[in-house]
Amino acid sequence: MPMLFPDPAARGERLTRWSRPAFAIGLLTATLCAHAGIQPDVDTEFPQTNGAPSREVGQSAHQGDPRAQFILIRRAAEQGHGAAQNSLGWMYANGRGVDQDDQEAVRWYRKAAEQGYAEAQLNLGFMYDEGRGVGKDDQEALRWYRKAAEQGNAGAQFNLGQMYVSGQGVGKDDREALAWYRKAAQQGDKRAQDALGWMYANGIGVDKDDQQAVDWYRKAAEQGDADAQTQLGQMYFDGRGVNKDDREAVMWFRKAAEQHHAEAQFYLGTMYHTGQGVPKDDREAVRWYLQAAEQGEARAQNDLGWMFEEGQGVAKDERAAVQWYRKAAEQGLSLAQDNLAFMYRSGRGVDKDDLQAVMWYRRAAENGHATAQFHLGLMYEQGRGVTRDDRQAAIWYRKAAEQGLAEAVSALAKLGR
Repeated sequence: MPMLFPDPAARGERLTRWSRPAFAIGLLTATLCAHAGIQPDVDTEFPQTNGAPSREVGQSAHQGDPRAQFILIRRAAEQGHGAAQNSLGWMYANGRGVDQDDQEAVRWYRKAAEQGYAEAQLNLGFMYDEGRGVGKDDQEALRWYRKAAEQGNAGAQFNLGQMYVSGQGVGKDDREALAWYRKAAQQGDKRAQDALGWMYANGIGVDKDDQQAVDWYRKAAEQGDADAQTQLGQMYFDGRGVNKDDREAVMWFRKAAEQHHAEAQFYLGTMYHTGQGVPKDDREAVRWYLQAAEQGEARAQNDLGWMFEEGQGVAKDERAAVQWYRKAAEQGLSLAQDNLAFMYRSGRGVDKDDLQAVMWYRRAAENGHATAQFHLGLMYEQGRGVTRDDRQAAIWYRKAAEQGLAEAVSALAKLGR
């Protein structure tokens, strides 16, 4: 069966809100480049460390002959100019005009940071945060973020909020996180606006206030923040802080989905599948589910499996269904584990295997999935994949019955339990 869209427990709400880095150009470096006839480039990105939470990090970026830029900037940096030192650090961190060298990046960031240059303090904090060119040290990251934040650097204010909300390098303090997010948000930082919306929506560090949440999500969403667009779409779908409006929800989901936001792609696929806010279109549902599933969105993988199993919006293909159910099941999605177990139990898209069925039913059942608890009880009652055991069957039926599953109540009655 597919994921039920409105289920809040399935909406993937997070306790921390890591966002992609944003970048600012070092103004002095741009001036130096202009004097040398070099055009500044705002599109170059600071590389991210795989698997690490992304922070906001400052940048100075340049276009044209990278080596010539490097020589120009190094000359100014060696003369003690903080902005040039920060830019030189960025060039080492990115391998721009010079071999990539995180230790050199840290050295130059530090020189600028110790002169009080806020952008470099942010960057140096980021290097400690990520453990790049220096041993990972959350307290040092916090110290440098704070120095930049106290100078009004919005990126550092946002990152400091992240540290407080996660308790990284400092005691977890949601109110302090809220205060720093607000400072950055009031400067127009879209990541901070999104985070502030999330705090209001979930009542973390502040009284829950859906209207405030919507206001902050909207500010970030209108700046193109895909996560905020997704959250705002959810608020419209749920009618929280705004009148329920499925068309408006679809509009915001689409904006985020077109930015390759996997969660939004899943939601948009679900809207097409259910015909909410848009004409029902299973082919479109499959298209969006597939894009989300390929990014590892477990709920989309499960629902795509169901579309293949049922032949909705795509040619019926039970083997493909099993493949997608397995991907989601291996990520721990209970509904997918139950679906995969069913495929093994019935021999659909895979060789019939009661042992595998029991294994997957058990995983889902132990995670509290009522239907899987009922099915596991049934396997015990029938002695399929396990030794027949009415007592164990009753235990699992009861767990499911306590969650209100009617079939489990009937099964218990038949067992005389």
